[in-house]
Amino acid sequence: MSRDDAESEEPQGQPEQLALIRETVREHKARRPRAKPRTWRGAELAARLPVARVLVDKGLVHLDRFFDYAVPAAMDEEAQPGVRVRVRFGAGEREGRREGGGLINGFIVERRADTDFTGRLAPLAQVLSPEPVLGPELLQLCRAVADRYAGSLADVVQLAVPPRRARVEKQPSPRRPPRPQPPAPGGWTRYPQGPAFLEALAGKGAPRAVWTALPGPHGWADELARAMATTLAAGRGALAVLPDGKSAARVDAALTALVGEGQHVLLTADAGPEPRYRRWLAVSRGAVRAVVGTRAAMFAPVRRLGLAAIWEDGDSGHSEERAPQPHAREVLIQRAVTEQAAFLLGAHGCTVEAAQLVESGFARPLAADRETVRAVMPRVRTAAEGDEGRDPAARSARLPSMAWHTARDALERGPVLVQVPRRGYVPRLVCERCREPARCAHCAGPLQATGEGTALRCAWCARETPEWRCPMCADTRLRGSVIGARRTAEELGRAFPSVPVRTSGGEHILESVPGRPALVVATPGAEPVPEGDGYAAALLLDGWALLGRPDLRAGEEALRRWMGAASLVRPQGEGGTVVLVAEEGMRPVQALVRWDPAGHALRELADRAELGFPPVSRMAAVTGPPDAVEALLTSAQEAGLPEGAQVLGPVPLPVVEPGRPRRPGDPPPGELWERALVRVPRGSGAPLAAALKTALAGRLARREGPVPHVRVDPLDIG
Repeated sequence: MSRDDAESEEPQGQPEQLALIRETVREHKARRPRAKPRTWRGAELAARLPVARVLVDKGLVHLDRFFDYAVPAAMDEEAQPGVRVRVRFGAGEREGRREGGGLINGFIVERRADTDFTGRLAPLAQVLSPEPVLGPELLQLCRAVADRYAGSLADVVQLAVPPRRARVEKQPSPRRPPRPQPPAPGGWTRYPQGPAFLEALAGKGAPRAVWTALPGPHGWADELARAMATTLAAGRGALAVLPDGKSAARVDAALTALVGEGQHVLLTADAGPEPRYRRWLAVSRGAVRAVVGTRAAMFAPVRRLGLAAIWEDGDSGHSEERAPQPHAREVLIQRAVTEQAAFLLGAHGCTVEAAQLVESGFARPLAADRETVRAVMPRVRTAAEGDEGRDPAARSARLPSMAWHTARDALERGPVLVQVPRRGYVPRLVCERCREPARCAHCAGPLQATGEGTALRCAWCARETPEWRCPMCADTRLRGSVIGARRTAEELGRAFPSVPVRTSGGEHILESVPGRPALVVATPGAEPVPEGDGYAAALLLDGWALLGRPDLRAGEEALRRWMGAASLVRPQGEGGTVVLVAEEGMRPVQALVRWDPAGHALRELADRAELGFPPVSRMAAVTGPPDAVEALLTSAQEAGLPEGAQVLGPVPLPVVEPGRPRRPGDPPPGELWERALVRVPRGSGAPLAAALKTALAGRLARREGPVPHVRVDPLDIG
């Protein structure tokens, strides 16, 4: 046989060989025994309380109820309330027994002597762990959160109880240490009501306060830790929720310095699954009574909770992205009321929700007097953007003359912070002649400059555009409408060639910087903490970018970002200066100059009351395909929307282009979605959530097509 014949015959034999191999593999798999979960047919049931009420791990609102299962006698000892189990869900009854259905995880919430179910109960398939992780208090909290946000209990329990780690459960938790000694008031003496607040905590009271913390890079973390240590010394538990891991680490270090090791745990995502579950179990078992963590810690099962505290409640990091998207502030308020614990909401600024808590009488203000504020705050000055033409060096660095001179003088004394609202190099480009936005010819996405001398790149599809020409005027020149942090750092490096420049933002966030002279360019929220007394000065650039956002919270958010950066600057008595590049007549700018966040929040609250916007009212957003949104709103009306409910919209949402990043709740790429807002008076939030949940459950049960996305108390309402 020739070589050509051999080559022509080999491919013909390959399909037969592959078919033979596949058949052999199938036979091998068929012969291999498979592990089957026990069905407990004919098994003896538990003599006492033979019925287990189970919360199955199904996050569908029309299945938001408990299901009864029979408890085999062999499981009687382990199948206790709070443990994880495995059950057959969807089983059918045949020949006097229940069979079929798929295996699903769940939690036993109650053992009962009888059941309301008229048929034969399916038995529990397996007790996954004898560890009771869903206690009565935690279950009650999850039920309240699910009802408030029109969600299912199973979804909330998934947020509250971390995934199981069998190896960790087998390890014992350390013994609970003795109570620490009460700490000294420390920085709380700077507030007229501060010592009284600590005395109430020490006396096992339940004070509620909205705390406007004094500026300073280190004071607030120590003061929050002292409040927690005072609660621990009184024999009660303490919980503090922070917006990010960086701030949580600062409170963790301050609390460790006050009470020592073993009195509390740090619950953040950076710890890893096993260490995090080990710490959570220590709290659940009562071995630890204090928790410092990020938003997931709001559900931490702290025994005898005495203080629930939250720092910077306006930060978006406190809003859970997974359904039903609860906010840590509202969860902690619920815990403070239910568990009769103290509540402390602290920040350098003040949100409208915090002002509303004070106005309603739920909490009292906890702030320093004006003389103390003036003594510790930096000097705040404003500069116009067109001011840079007075000085060539300031013009090359994109700084107004006042800001350039302030930075030059401050660099002789220490580091200078430069806050830029956008990260990257030049995130937004426009035609220099007609100001037409520069867009990609392939997908119409915005073009960006990623570095000096590099080709333009699309922010959506990542295609490069080496030669761009304006489609409106044919000009080839570009200018930046928004300058990013990297470009700003590059310009500052040319303006101050002998000074080191450091950047913080995006995936590269600095925890701290030395107290030596340097320029630190950071995006909002990524400002590193300076060693020593603080920054010598801070330059807050492009204030229009924060104030010009099309959102109801734009002014509040801008002031919060500015105050967070300005709080890291030295007092004006030590030369600390803040230069804000923004229009000085705007309300948030004047609030920063006067350092009056509470006054700004009260004025915003009055405006919201006049317009009927949250938090004066309660609101829910319904988002989805037009037909689904209309049908859900109709069903909600039939289910009984509260009296005075108003439906705003629906209005079409921008179509998401393929390849563009999506936020939670955004429509799929290329689909046209609409959003409607349902507004009710405050006090009618529970009926609103109940009506929307009933409408969702009916649509799911009847399988009437796409199910709209419902979010109660949306952060972004335009």
